Amino acid sequence: MLKTKVKTFQELSTQELYDLLQLRSEVFVVEQDCVYQDVDGKDHKALHILGYKDDVLVAYTRVFQPGDYFEEASIGRVVVKESQRQHKFGYDIMNASIEAIKQKYKISKIRISAQTYLKSFYNNLGFNEVGEEYLEDGIPHINMLKI
Repeated sequence: MLKTKVKTFQELSTQELYDLLQLRSEVFVVEQDCVYQDVDGKDHKALHILGYKDDVLVAYTRVFQPGDYFEEASIGRVVVKESQRQHKFGYDIMNASIEAIKQKYKISKIRISAQTYLKSFYNNLGFNEVGEEYLEDGIPHINMLKI
């Protein structure tokens, strides 16, 4: 079972910040072999959704209110530690993120920039493709919307 916490940037402890940056780097930079600027100056505007198994951070997203990233509310930096993916924590962390947007911002319309190979995962969560596939940091992505 995944235990989740929702925190603003200011509420994150130094350890939580270190852990989430380490997890993002582990997956997006090392595992996906993608050199890009993960620390993009936007974390301070985001709500951070942290997912723990046995007090270890294994899943994470950041969410934005409308206008801070896209016109709609958005979820990004969706990540699950590779050794924990068989537990379907991606669904748990995404559902916690969708719920956080509903609770905090009182809206349900959400846009994401999804890695194309995860399209069916996001379809299962109620997101639908919008527009054409594009490259972001050398990886195929597609915009998706949940209404």
